[in-house]
Amino acid sequence: MQLLKPENKKTSILPLFAVGTFGLNLFTLLLLMFHGSMLQQLNRQLTPRSLVQLIDGRAITVDPKPSFERHPETVRRFVGETMTLMLTWSQKQPSTAIWEASSPLLTNNLQAKFLSEINELKSPTRIGNTTRSDDHVLVIQKISQPKPVGEGQWKVEMFANQLIFNGADNLGKSIPFNKQIVVRAIDEPVISLPSAPQPWDLAAFRLGEARLEIYNICDIKDTNCAGTSQSIPQQ
Repeated sequence: MQLLKPENKKTSILPLFAVGTFGLNLFTLLLLMFHGSMLQQLNRQLTPRSLVQLIDGRAITVDPKPSFERHPETVRRFVGETMTLMLTWSQKQPSTAIWEASSPLLTNNLQAKFLSEINELKSPTRIGNTTRSDDHVLVIQKISQPKPVGEGQWKVEMFANQLIFNGADNLGKSIPFNKQIVVRAIDEPVISLPSAPQPWDLAAFRLGEARLEIYNICDIKDTNCAGTSQSIPQQ
C-alpha cells in the first residue's frame, strides 16, 4: 500500500492542472475578445462616414468612404424637394424663415442671384414681406432624368408653377417656374440644425444628408446653363 501512495498523489494533481490550463485559456480568449472590441471601436472612429442611396431616392449615411456618385432618383428627389421647400410659403411658414433654413443648399455665389429672381417673380412674393397674407405653393409637373455635365455634376429640367392664393382670390394665380437646375456632389452636409429646430429646419437638414448642392439655376431655354460649372471640392 505504501508503494501506491506516490502514484495516487501524482494522479490527484492532473485535474488541478487541467482546471488551471482551462482557466488560463479562458482568460486569454476573453483578453483577445476585449482587444478585438477595442479595435472595432477605434476603426469606427477613424473610418469616415459615407453615403448610401436607396432605390426610392432617399439617402442615408453609413461607413466607410465618400463617393461623388449619386443615383438618378436621389438627384431628382433632391432638386424637387429643395425647390418645393424654398418656394412654398404661408403665414405659418414664413418666407424669411424658409430662406434662412434652405439657402445653404445653394452655393454661396448663387444665393444672392436666386433671391433676386424670387423677388422679381411678383412684387408681393418678396422675401421678407411679413405683412402679406397670401400663400405660395410650388407645384411641380415634371423633373427630367439627370444629365451628367461633369464628375459628380448633373443637370435636370424642372417644369413647375408657383400658385398664389389669398383671401380675395380663392382660385389663385399661377406663375410659371420652368428651369434648368445644375447640382453637384459635395463631401459633407452643409446644413446644421439650430438649438430649437422648426419643421422647415428639419426638412432642410434631411435634404442636406444627400450631400448635394445646387450651383446654378437657369431659364429653361438657356443653352449654357452648365457653363459655370465649378470643380468639386476635394478632401
